[in-house]
Amino acid sequence: MDRAIRLLRDLVAIDSVNPSLVEGAAGEAVIADALAAHMRGIGLDVELQEAAPGRRNVIGVLEGRSRGRSLMLCGHMDTVGVEGMTAPFDPIERNGRIYGRGSQDMKGGIAAMVDAARVAAERGLASGRLIVAAVVDEEYASIGADALVTRWRADAAVVTEPTDLRIAIGHKGFAWFEIVTAGRAAHGSRPLDGRDAILRMGRVLHGLERLDRDLASRAGHPLMGAPSLHASLIEGGRELSSYPDRCALKLERRTVPGETEIDVTGELEALLTTLRREDPEFEATLTPLFSRPPYALAPEHELPRALREAQARAEALMPAPDARAPRADQFVGMSFWTDAAVLGSAGIPSVLFGPGGAGLHSTEEYVEIQDVLRCRDALAALARSW
Repeated sequence: MDRAIRLLRDLVAIDSVNPSLVEGAAGEAVIADALAAHMRGIGLDVELQEAAPGRRNVIGVLEGRSRGRSLMLCGHMDTVGVEGMTAPFDPIERNGRIYGRGSQDMKGGIAAMVDAARVAAERGLASGRLIVAAVVDEEYASIGADALVTRWRADAAVVTEPTDLRIAIGHKGFAWFEIVTAGRAAHGSRPLDGRDAILRMGRVLHGLERLDRDLASRAGHPLMGAPSLHASLIEGGRELSSYPDRCALKLERRTVPGETEIDVTGELEALLTTLRREDPEFEATLTPLFSRPPYALAPEHELPRALREAQARAEALMPAPDARAPRADQFVGMSFWTDAAVLGSAGIPSVLFGPGGAGLHSTEEYVEIQDVLRCRDALAALARSW
């Protein structure tokens, strides 16, 4: 078995569900220790960086024979929950795929980048520095990436999120909000005394639906498409025979380059202002909860082109039977948010590049074995040439 795939199976077998998403979940401690031991075993200098109590980033460093530029390979160790899965931590191989929680998102990418460092170490790094960073908490608030950039810098970075071996030079951002509509509690038999907060939230939902249609009609970003929003969670009411005095909605707004949290907050405030104007008794508040910006790297930047060339060299040496030939004139954008935005905001030009598969956050997740190997080979070629 290829060493990258053996590592991948070992990582999938470790429960690293994010405890910020699932109360009481295992977190990243065990997988961090396993990766630290593995990195030491392939010749990297390893540092553990605590991002929060019990939650440690693992940073491995390979120094070249002379001074030169630095390259960071970065991936997250945490996964989402496993509800509905029958054997989430049993890495089953079937039809050229490895199944299990985190196999694609993103232990396949971690296995590829760590094994790329092994290849680079065995063949020798002529110059510069290779940094391999496995971070915590990307699936929630990215405290790992935030901590990483306080200590570590690089001239360029590749985040090995799943991209189907396409080179992504940007991704969407997001903003979370809570809207609360106010009513007046009363017995269900006394309509003149009560105000229904849930029905008033219906007006908000109708307005959000119109706004989402408007967002979809916009020109959007050439690589990432149009922005969007959706209602995520809603709760209200106390009992069947009472008018509800409160209804709370949590929503997510996906943003594209050129949009800010101030922009999207203004859109939602405008919607509530319209509803207040239509009904003086309408009461609602808007609270921003959390946001992360979109990210974009100029397509003419040296990094994506260097990675494309490295990918082409690796494919020429060991072409896969079903190889999707890299195209030097095509870069893509991703719809999901990643730690590349944190690295980019810290002044580290970053791209996304990782293996393909399916089932992110679903009950059946897998990664393509050949994609993991091809990703590894491309990253190793980039490390030696960068």
